[in-house]
Amino acid sequence: MVGTELVRSAFVRNDSIAIETYKGVTDTFSVRWINNCEYIMRKLHPKNTYDQQAVHFKILSTTENSYLFEFQMVVKKQNQENIVKKGTVTKITTP
Repeated sequence: MVGTELVRSAFVRNDSIAIETYKGVTDTFSVRWINNCEYIMRKLHPKNTYDQQAVHFKILSTTENSYLFEFQMVVKKQNQENIVKKGTVTKITTP
């Protein structure tokens, strides 16, 4: 869940790279960890100015198979409020 919307995304992430498929589109991101609970992701091959913006993620709590997080754009546009959204990631093991 992101806010009140159910969003499905599949990703594989190691320490510094994430490959995500969202709404049928696959992208590769660099991942830079700030500390054990915060990281910054940036698209490796942005297609427009919006895609060039990095996103800051902060893990708020964890369980055995999930975590609650919040995220926001690192650089906000002029006259635009920097909106923080919350979501939940659930680990799904595929055969």
